[in-house]
Amino acid sequence: MAVLKITQVRSQIGSTEKQKATLKSLKLGKINRTTEREENSALNGMIKAVSHLVKVEAV
Repeated sequence: MAVLKITQVRSQIGSTEKQKATLKSLKLGKINRTTEREENSALNGMIKAVSHLVKVEAV
């Protein structure tokens, strides 16, 4: 599986509690914070839920 680099590019202010919890589970929460994760179906669902707040790149 591929490794994805996930970077938060927008603020979580105004987001729903569920979206904030998703960012927290991705180890994000502040703008420009980055994490690398192994791609799987659960991760793809989390990224889809907060796609307007993050930028995803394949590493």
